[in-house]
Amino acid sequence: MTLTRRATSRDWRPVKALLGQCDLPMEGAAEHLGNFLLAFDGERMIACAGLEYYGNAALLRSVAVQPGNRGRGVGKALVTQLLAMTAQRNIENVALLSTTAADYFPRMGFTAVARDSLPHGVMASAEFKGACPDTATAMMLRLPEKGDDL
Repeated sequence: MTLTRRATSRDWRPVKALLGQCDLPMEGAAEHLGNFLLAFDGERMIACAGLEYYGNAALLRSVAVQPGNRGRGVGKALVTQLLAMTAQRNIENVALLSTTAADYFPRMGFTAVARDSLPHGVMASAEFKGACPDTATAMMLRLPEKGDDL
């Protein structure tokens, strides 16, 4: 059974190791670690995913699953939980950059967009300031407004 919980400062070392193992940028992750969710198999962390908040927009980042645990829905479960948390903050759009998983995120409603069409607030993130290459695919998910049918 997989257990999930919010990350704390003591989780930085294993999160950093997993991001390195998955070739994902670490820049800016430690500063937003409190907005990360972690998945565990017993005592062992097997996945992480995080959000950075910028006004009414958020950046989904660092969705990483240990190779031996991929294909079990752990990453999707973390992303789904994070997206549900955005409702508490009145987030309208969630953006992301991906160099390797542009075919994965459309399954969760994200669509590829021009980088310059993303919310301006997310451009302040480390990912947009160079942690992710210019060749990364920009994607966005527009969240339903409160009262809209899901």
